[in-house]
Amino acid sequence: MARILPDGWKALRATGGAAREIETLEQLETGLPDGYTVYHSVHWTRLANGFSVFGELDFVVVSPSGRIMAIEQKAGSLEETAEGLAKTYSGKPKSVAQQISRSVSALRGRLSDAFGPRNYGVEELLYCPDYTVINRDIAGVPPARIVDATRGKWLADIVQQILPADEPLLPCHDSIHPFLAGELSLMPDAGAMIGTASQLVTQVSSGLATWARNIHVEPFRLRVNGTAGSGKTQLAIGVLHDAAAAGKRALYVCFNRPLADYIGSIAPVTASVMSFHKLCRGLADDLGVRGELDLDDESVCSALRQRLREQEQHSLSRYDVIVVDEGQDFLQPWVDLMEGLLAPGGSWWWLEDPMQNLYQRPALILPDRWVEVRAKSNYRSPRDIVRLLAQLQGLPQDVEAGSPIDGSDVEIVAYPDGAVVEYTRRQLDEAIALGYRPSDIAVLSFQGMKKSVLTGMDRLGEWSLRHPTGGYDMAGNQLYRDGEVLSDSVFRFKGQSASCVILTEVDFSQFDEVAQCLLFVGATRATMKLMVVMSERAAGVLLGRV
Repeated sequence: MARILPDGWKALRATGGAAREIETLEQLETGLPDGYTVYHSVHWTRLANGFSVFGELDFVVVSPSGRIMAIEQKAGSLEETAEGLAKTYSGKPKSVAQQISRSVSALRGRLSDAFGPRNYGVEELLYCPDYTVINRDIAGVPPARIVDATRGKWLADIVQQILPADEPLLPCHDSIHPFLAGELSLMPDAGAMIGTASQLVTQVSSGLATWARNIHVEPFRLRVNGTAGSGKTQLAIGVLHDAAAAGKRALYVCFNRPLADYIGSIAPVTASVMSFHKLCRGLADDLGVRGELDLDDESVCSALRQRLREQEQHSLSRYDVIVVDEGQDFLQPWVDLMEGLLAPGGSWWWLEDPMQNLYQRPALILPDRWVEVRAKSNYRSPRDIVRLLAQLQGLPQDVEAGSPIDGSDVEIVAYPDGAVVEYTRRQLDEAIALGYRPSDIAVLSFQGMKKSVLTGMDRLGEWSLRHPTGGYDMAGNQLYRDGEVLSDSVFRFKGQSASCVILTEVDFSQFDEVAQCLLFVGATRATMKLMVVMSERAAGVLLGRV
């Protein structure tokens, strides 16, 4: 099996033209034997001094002898003109032969400068997997070096015929790979991958938001038991948009204020979006209940519920649609209070994930008859993250990895006592070096903001940290200290996600239910890359389970 560089390309099975290039990589990987190396440009940065090293070439195959095959792939339809094969871009035909010639000439020039004019070997090949060339004699490319749709399945065999594995070693043999590695920037173009990955995850996770909204039952009571990344947020937003389109009053309530703030930023403006605590404070004010509200005290919610019953004609309007998110974090008396806000004939959605029960709340009994649906595919987190969690935690058999992304290479590092800040800084530097922008990264404390050593820090290495201050502006929005990289806790970040998550201050003496839940929630916030910074004692407990 051939070696593919840069690696990690299997993490993104893109759509469109890039998908054809990934198919070609798979074909070359399995079709070429050991000793061959394929360099590619799929979703990767390949710039040297601002110019593309390989021009418009898509693949460069290096044989065991050190000889090079430059492959230009042209997917889709081509035109056969008097000047040869042409590919249309933005309505203008461009000569395929001229494109290949320019790129190969540039490559030859660099190799000649590095090794001397007779110490290397370069071959060229045109691969057009979707097109059959009719007149090869005027194609502008030597007929033997055209692999069209009629010969596509033999691409790897043709490469081996031109680059035999047993030919004598070229003088550049020992230096060709270090040369290519030095010329190329072999790191992910994270920006490109993040954008495409986000689109793919949105596409595959949209199923729950589609079919669940087509369920009809009277009275409408739908309880959705959905694992992390199953599409619950998309479902909630879809329900709120449906209510807005129908002119209905809709209420979204969750336990976590940062999640409420996030949902409020993307929900339709006609929807009321708030945390349960904010909802109760507003109810208390409207009902004339003064003083502090201890919502963990069952009598407080019962008193509010009773006032609602007593004032059936009060000025508060009932809601036609209620969406409760993070239902596993609610207490039983809160359920009764929410029921008092639902208009007759209204729809009530209850979204929850028992595996994210950070506060270890007891299971709830919902009133009346509810239809329960289960969504157990995690479309958000790369497949290798879900597999790792399954190994560590023994996840239920019905939890599935549904993401199109795999091979994200989860990194786990153990820090000695007193070194958590330094080890976290190293992981942040590595994430930046991998191509993630500071705004793509979330540094999440396993310990919570009050216990985290990062809470009072302005910077982590050369990067400034963006912390929640604990305060709010006059509009009720969370205030943050200005910074480049978000630093927060697993507790507060629940329900949200980031492309790259650095889960730090992971420390425990036993892997109990609380530790398992924190690890599950923190790890499943990552959509592309997960780095875990844990204490040596936690690593000793945890890694022994793998």
